[in-house]
Amino acid sequence: MNKIFTQLVESRHLTEDFLHPKYENLTDPLELPDLKRALDRIEKAIKTGEKILIYGDYDVDGVTASTLMEQALKMSGAKDIEIMLPDRFVDGYGMSERLVTRAKETKTTLVITVDCGSRNHSIIDELSQEKVDTIVTDHHECEDALPEAIAVINPHRHDYKGPGTLKNLAGVGVAFKLAQGLTMKGLIKEGQEKWLLDLVLLGTICDSMLITEENRILTYYGKIVLEKTKRLGLRELMKNAGVKSITSESVGFQIGPRLNAAGRLDTAETSLNLLRATSATEAAKLASILEELNKKRRTEQRAATKEISKRLEERKETTPVIIETGNWHEGILGIIAGRLVEKYHQPAFVLSEIEDGIFKGSGRSFGEFNLAKALEYTKDVIIGGGGHAAAAGVQVKKENLCQFKAKINQYYKSLHLENQDRFLKRHADIDIENLGDFNLDLLESLSALEPFGPGNEEPIFCLKSAEIIDSKRMGEDGSHLRLDLKGKDGKIIKTIAFSAPKGWFNLYDDEQYNFLIQPTENRWNGVRSLEARLINII
Repeated sequence: MNKIFTQLVESRHLTEDFLHPKYENLTDPLELPDLKRALDRIEKAIKTGEKILIYGDYDVDGVTASTLMEQALKMSGAKDIEIMLPDRFVDGYGMSERLVTRAKETKTTLVITVDCGSRNHSIIDELSQEKVDTIVTDHHECEDALPEAIAVINPHRHDYKGPGTLKNLAGVGVAFKLAQGLTMKGLIKEGQEKWLLDLVLLGTICDSMLITEENRILTYYGKIVLEKTKRLGLRELMKNAGVKSITSESVGFQIGPRLNAAGRLDTAETSLNLLRATSATEAAKLASILEELNKKRRTEQRAATKEISKRLEERKETTPVIIETGNWHEGILGIIAGRLVEKYHQPAFVLSEIEDGIFKGSGRSFGEFNLAKALEYTKDVIIGGGGHAAAAGVQVKKENLCQFKAKINQYYKSLHLENQDRFLKRHADIDIENLGDFNLDLLESLSALEPFGPGNEEPIFCLKSAEIIDSKRMGEDGSHLRLDLKGKDGKIIKTIAFSAPKGWFNLYDDEQYNFLIQPTENRWNGVRSLEARLINII
């Protein structure tokens, strides 16, 4: 085994169960509250041939969870199934009035939600009045009082006493636990549920869930399944995106953004249909549409981020939380907020006027500033909002924008948070001076830790006292930096920093610095070599 990898395993205290997870070590799904009640109700619906309507969400987690639930129900013998996704621009997040109408029109008697529903009490009550039962599967924060559904399967219920590891499940992860339950009940043939794990991998990575314990097992096997996925649409999408191997990077930066692009700029139905495509022609057409939507999303996102950055740099006053309003596309507000967090190391809300006098926005945060709690603090000046600690949505009347900005920042200041930058700083796992063992063998060993994500971050190495022997600006605008570094043993490695800080271009050749780097593979004319991504210079 590579010496550096051995050091990494020791420094992270990685166990055999982490390095080689066992599928049978997954938590018993019946640990989740109400899961047995849900299984019994689903079995009854299947036996009596009831109409089942799956209601999802428009992001990757919601679309993969919807697809998974439909496939699990079909495996269980259900015949009459329909999926309904909310329209970001019409319904917003969660269960909408349109769902009640659709249920009545289609004579639905059972609604199963995925990735939503825990806070939709009134809609569930309306469905009940129409003699429609609801099973909620979700992973968002719950209120003290749960909706009057047949079952509310959510590890964030206040009365949940089961294993803490289940609290890290994505919406698609909760849906998979229900599929596990259907397997235990004998409705799905044992082992067949594993073919759903490619969807679990996508939703879990793209929803930025912790890749530890339960999610480590699910994503470990999800990677294996995605590598040989039977889904024609995913195969075509990965071909268009240039995906060469299944890694957290290819999922998070190539596959995920394309699946998300439909729900951001148009309708998530395109991504849903791609995941369910049964012909090569249909798969190719849908993958092509998603490719174009993603290009458009990227162009609009960059323009908006540039506009806001210019404003912030021209403005003299500063607040702990960035809150900006404009006329940007509603579907890219969350991405812009995320870019602002990365650039300025501050929580950020970005809002756009979706109709006369009504602003809708998305927030992103980090560290100890919880957006869900912040929005609770501002509930008297907003129309509505909610989400996770790190990501949330909100709607505000135009006349209340100033109060909203003031209250959010007032709440932040009341917490007396200190040194929040520490949550964004990248730290090295191991210090190295020599580059002899920094080779392709190390890269192969590191692949055993994939997929990476929160709680299982991609390893970073500190190359100590290395010498710069060559530097070069790269890219059309010269914003990227290439450095050739020499270790103490005289070995040389090529590194690259994309959109490098200005100060890095003024470093002197033949001088020694400490470099935080991540190994990457370079392929040129069929030849493989090891390079590195430059993370920081200290």
